Amino acid sequence: MAAAKSVQRLAQRLVTPAEPTPAGPLRLSWLDRYPTQMALIESLHVFKPSPDRDLAAAGPARTIERALAQALVQYYPLAGRLGFTDDGGLLQVDCGGDGSGVWFTEAEAACGLDDVEYLEHPMMIPKDALLPPTPAQEKDDERRLVLLVQVTTFACGGFVVGFRFSHAVADGPGAAQFMAAVGDIARGNHTAETLPVPPQWGRDAIPDPSTAVIGPLPSPAGAKSLEYLAMDISADYIAHYKAQYNDAAHGGSWCSAFEVLVAKAWQSRTRAAGFDPDSDVHLCFAMNARPLLHASLPRAAAGFYGNCYYIMRVSAPAGKVAGSSVPDVVRIIKDGKRRMPAEFARWAAGASGGVDPYQITSDYRTLLVSDWTRLGFAEVDYGWGPPAHVVPLTNLDYIATCILVKPWAHKPGARLITQCVTPDRVAAFHQGMLDMN
Repeated sequence: MAAAKSVQRLAQRLVTPAEPTPAGPLRLSWLDRYPTQMALIESLHVFKPSPDRDLAAAGPARTIERALAQALVQYYPLAGRLGFTDDGGLLQVDCGGDGSGVWFTEAEAACGLDDVEYLEHPMMIPKDALLPPTPAQEKDDERRLVLLVQVTTFACGGFVVGFRFSHAVADGPGAAQFMAAVGDIARGNHTAETLPVPPQWGRDAIPDPSTAVIGPLPSPAGAKSLEYLAMDISADYIAHYKAQYNDAAHGGSWCSAFEVLVAKAWQSRTRAAGFDPDSDVHLCFAMNARPLLHASLPRAAAGFYGNCYYIMRVSAPAGKVAGSSVPDVVRIIKDGKRRMPAEFARWAAGASGGVDPYQITSDYRTLLVSDWTRLGFAEVDYGWGPPAHVVPLTNLDYIATCILVKPWAHKPGARLITQCVTPDRVAAFHQGMLDMN
């Protein structure tokens, strides 16, 4: 049965824009050039078969490949290559020229998606079989690649789109914006010229403080190896804690599902890890900075797909996080979010006091949280409907992470994908998340 679940790659082609596009360098912003943006962000997007689709119509791979070529007419920087300074610093995107384009891999699996449980964890197909490989001719300078795509069609008619997307050129909302444009074109709703949200480069609008500090990169040296755990959270669970917060606030405030779930995860992790009650624990999460730059970004940021976020850091003694009620932990998080405009303004003005707010750390006391529910990935539709689910992939098992995604098949509630405690503490963390007392 294992052989039936293998993936066969049929072809790999370089997809170029369907029409001529501008050539030359495009300078990246300070945030685009931040060292951790060099990573290719990996994700799998799982689509069920569509029983209503015309059997004579093009299949998923051909449909997406054609739409990709059209979308690259407007999003031509994604077909470029990253350019570096002589000392290795990231500088720009080199557009056009020989070898530019997006590497597209077509693959097939002999089994159906239900045979592999729609890639639920633990995945029955290795992720590397579903992600686009680096072509041999690019391996010597892989760091220059911006985007690679693989479409794997399953025997049932469903398919998986695997992306490797450079964080240097697009943040989460930006990547989802591009995928949505490909979907619009694939469904025949728009052409490259009539996209509802035309893309814009606009990197000059991102602050470039001359005194900005760049902290050291995360290192596995001395870090703990962390265990994967995914949990589906019901809508009733979320409503329970929202009601607790509203009751504690006497109805005078409101909290989001993100705030509730992050508060519960931070508290459960803090308890499970057994931190010294007097030591500080930290929660870091990215916040979209586009609303703060409406005046400087063209078209009030509509269509901007570059990096435009700020990482908020919330700290509190471990004893306080572990011993407070969930509504009280929500309030700690809300207090941090309220500080964001002022902190971002200070950083943009070069007055951050020697602190690097964008630094990612492998310090076990720090939990890094990402919210994928609002990015737009779950709404992308290539003609088969939106994805059954989206699988964000992480390659660093020594950075404590918690990712909030939409649940499978858009059921009410949410899904938490975590890699935030050591293997011996996973059961305690899971039990803490289940405990609603």
